[in-house]
Amino acid sequence: QVQLVESGGGLVQAGGSLRLSCAASGRTFSSYVVGWFRQAPGKEREFVAAINKGGDYTAYAESVQGRLTISRDNAKTTVYLQMNSLKPEDTAVYYCAADTGGFTRISRAYDYWGQGTQVTVSS
Repeated sequence: QVQLVESGGGLVQAGGSLRLSCAASGRTFSSYVVGWFRQAPGKEREFVAAINKGGDYTAYAESVQGRLTISRDNAKTTVYLQMNSLKPEDTAVYYCAADTGGFTRISRAYDYWGQGTQVTVSS
């Protein structure tokens, strides 16, 4: 089992940057695929990015491609989401999640979830 804690959210102006962190407990962190998802008010949760266990394969939603970068440091049991050129439509609660199975963009496949961190982008 793994516990996930997100941090780094906040209020930023359009065009600005934030770096989210997802700190995980447990020695087997390198055994998990990790994804970032987000949910805006009144909308369904959506996939943002994912990274494989070794950190050498990533995938992104088309809406964030080229602006957001996911990375991981297995020694620190932490996954990061560097967010650049932020837009008001990026405003949402951002969640990290860990998957014991294969690489996927599907939220229901992820077994463990953090509590979320709010990102607000003002225009």
